[in-house]
Amino acid sequence: MLRDILKNLNGLCELSDDIRKSTIVNHMTRIYTLANQKGGVGKTTTAINLGAYLAQLDQQVLVVDLDPQANATSCLGVDKYAVQGSTYDALLYTDIPASSILYNERLRLSLLPSSPSLAGAEIELVEEEGREFRLKNALGSLDGKYDYILVDCPPSLGILTVNGLIAARDGILVPVQCEYLALEGLGQLTRTIERVQSSLFPDLRVRGVILTMFDSRTNLSTDVVQEVKKHFPGLVFQSIVPRSIRLAEAPSYGLPISAYSPSSVGARSYEMLAKELLKGDGIPIH
Repeated sequence: MLRDILKNLNGLCELSDDIRKSTIVNHMTRIYTLANQKGGVGKTTTAINLGAYLAQLDQQVLVVDLDPQANATSCLGVDKYAVQGSTYDALLYTDIPASSILYNERLRLSLLPSSPSLAGAEIELVEEEGREFRLKNALGSLDGKYDYILVDCPPSLGILTVNGLIAARDGILVPVQCEYLALEGLGQLTRTIERVQSSLFPDLRVRGVILTMFDSRTNLSTDVVQEVKKHFPGLVFQSIVPRSIRLAEAPSYGLPISAYSPSSVGARSYEMLAKELLKGDGIPIH
């Protein structure tokens, strides 16, 4: 059955062919969106930890929390009920005041937080013209101020996720849990990407697939890794994130793994992932 699911993901295979034929577009700021319609695949964990390690590697990084649950906000130690400006305001007013962006000096990481009010944005934007492009337009004012912007999308298909996909001018990063059911999420995401490509953003592409929650004790995790790499050559990051107690604990302390447990296996995997992304983007690592 594992092979049957993968054989049905022809759309994503075609996207991987497009990536191998294309080159990375050079912008002053690279904008990647982390997306997967299936929840629990390590999307938010990847957004904050990848962002933290990119910052450690001398990159100016902004994490954009586009999820009404505000998990990325909470995982970075910010009270989602106390923020003065958030992605909700960015979507409604297509503007991001400097006061809305929170900077963590210890982590050298910036955050545009989310708040519970973001849940109402889908209803409030339904009558708005160009509602799918609100985030893209808002982020335009930040071009050149950061090296990387990482957008953390909610695990669903709606106007928030579509905004995140259209804002991803440099591509989508797709975290995939190394479990059987997670592969179905790839098929759903492929269909979503194709719909957005056909009607709103023809240049939308997948930058890479990130394998998460790998458990070396199970044959299934190993099978998933082998099959995904086989079917999507050139698209899967070599750095694989293991299932880790330390990674699970870090959010409760409001810290990325780089600050909570920098010597852990989870920390090393995200550091390798950050370096792999930089290398693929043609950025020298000092």
